[in-house]
Amino acid sequence: MQLHFGTELLRAEWPAAVACVGTFDGVHLGHEALIRTAVQRARERDLPAILVTFDRHPAAILAPEKCPKSIASVEENLAQFERLGISISVVLPFTVALSQMSAERFLKDVLVTAVRADSLVVGHDFAMGHDRQGTTAWLQARIPTEVIPPFEVEDVRVSSRAIRQAVSEGRLEQANRFLGRPFTLSGVVVGGQKLGRQLGYPTANIARSFDQVLPLDGVYVANVKTHIGEFRAAVSIGMRPAVGGTARTIEAYLIDYPGDSLYGRHIMMGLISRLREERNFDNLEALIRQIDHDVLLARSFPT
Repeated sequence: MQLHFGTELLRAEWPAAVACVGTFDGVHLGHEALIRTAVQRARERDLPAILVTFDRHPAAILAPEKCPKSIASVEENLAQFERLGISISVVLPFTVALSQMSAERFLKDVLVTAVRADSLVVGHDFAMGHDRQGTTAWLQARIPTEVIPPFEVEDVRVSSRAIRQAVSEGRLEQANRFLGRPFTLSGVVVGGQKLGRQLGYPTANIARSFDQVLPLDGVYVANVKTHIGEFRAAVSIGMRPAVGGTARTIEAYLIDYPGDSLYGRHIMMGLISRLREERNFDNLEALIRQIDHDVLLARSFPT
C-alpha cells in the first residue's frame, strides 16, 4: 500500500479510482465492511481503491473538550487498511482550514482532482465539509456514491463509540467482537521501580505516545508482540495500591519471556479478557499469591 500525508505531493497517474472516506478509528467490523466494498468495486473495474482519512479525530479541532480518546494509533489503522486491500491511503492533517472547507470544494479539490475518484463508498452516517453539508444524499446527487448500512453484531450496531465504552468498562470480549480482533495497547518499555522483579515477576512498564482509551483498572490477559516474538502475558492497569502507587501504570509480565532487555523497545499488547478488578492486599505475601494465580490463569486462558 502506498501512503501519502496530504495531497501536495500526490501525482495521480491512474485514470480513475474508487475512494472511501472516513475517520475509521480502530477499523472495526463496520469499517471493514465499507472498506471491503470499496476494494471490491475497484477490483471489478481494474482501478485502485483509495482511502482518504485524517490524522486525528475532527473533534480535536472542532470541539477539543468533547474529543473522544483514540481506539488505535494512525500506524495501527494504516496496517488494517493495507490488510483489507487498499491500494493508496491519503492521510489529511485535520486543521482549522480543512474544517472550514466547503463540501463542494472538498469533493472537487481532494476527491475528484487530487485522488481522481469517480465513485465513492461511505458509511450511512457520513457527512463532510463545513457544517457537515456534504451528506450522503448530497454526494449521491453529484457523484456515484454507495452508502453502506449500519453493521450489527448480535443485534447491536458496531461503532467506535460502543467500542470505547466497552473498553473503558473492561468489557474486552465485546470490544474485541466489534473490532474483529483484540483491542491493542501499544507503547515503549520504560524503567520503573522494579518492584515486580523483587516479587519474582519482572514487568515491562509501558509508556504511550497518544491519548488512547484505557481499559478499566484491573488485571488482563493479553498476547504481547515483541521484537523476538509473541508471548502470553498478565497485564496490570491501575494505581497499584498494594505497593503504594501514586500514578496509573500499565505493566505486563510476559510469561516465558527469555529475558532480553525490552527497555526502549516498542511492544503491542492485544488484550483478550479482564481477569479481575484491581485490589489492595494486607501484605506482600498475599500479593504474590494473587500474582501466582493471575499468571496461572493467563497462561491457561483460551486464545
